[in-house]
Amino acid sequence: MQRYFLPPEQFHLTTQTVTIEGDDAHHLARVMRAEIGDKVICSNGVDREVLVRIAELDKGRVTAEIVEELTMDAEAAVQVWIAQSLPKGDKMEVIIQKGTEIGAARFLPFLSDRTIVQYDAKKEAKRSERWQKIAKEAAEQAHRNRVPQVESVHSWKQLLQRAKEADVAWICYEKEDGQQLRPAIQQALAQGKLGPGQQVVIAVGPEGGFTEQEIVQAEEAGFQSVSLGSRILRTETAAMVGLTCLFYETGEMGG
Repeated sequence: MQRYFLPPEQFHLTTQTVTIEGDDAHHLARVMRAEIGDKVICSNGVDREVLVRIAELDKGRVTAEIVEELTMDAEAAVQVWIAQSLPKGDKMEVIIQKGTEIGAARFLPFLSDRTIVQYDAKKEAKRSERWQKIAKEAAEQAHRNRVPQVESVHSWKQLLQRAKEADVAWICYEKEDGQQLRPAIQQALAQGKLGPGQQVVIAVGPEGGFTEQEIVQAEEAGFQSVSLGSRILRTETAAMVGLTCLFYETGEMGG
């Protein structure tokens, strides 16, 4: 069943209806070829999710009657933030899409010493808008209850500061030969740092990885350096591996 995230103002309490507008209405009416009487799920992305029945189909606008209040239970207990140094091409879009499907709660793009992408602040708003749209569509496809927030691009110093807000912070480093991710997760579980509502940052470097100086700075800021195994992973693969390992160990994926 199709799912759409709508702004709270499109939920009408007095009439017990919702309105679906813009791109969502176009997708529902033109792409999905919905008809009067069809049912879809609508969520405000915060605290309400409802089953609705389409009552009116107009150009650019769909009106639907609320049939049933639904229980929201598809979100991971632990809130995982993916901190990703900007990769080349459209890799960030893939990371946001797949990370959202798996269950990431937030994305923190950042710049590091070996970032290849030429950052253009003038294009930031348009790019951020596209990234957030990708997160929304992926959350709808995966039947998430919330859309992950894609934050604006951080500097390296800003990322180190943000990581201090989390209960656990790991930085993936291919030269780490002491701590594997799985034992680090098990240790955090034993310490009670991976419970409901707690926040975890997983930081991944660009194509060329992190510099040794960055690893030192990260550890001084509270990060723990971890290895994802003996094989060298692409930057767009590393975040997904780390996220999946964490959710498996915490029971989100049958672990």
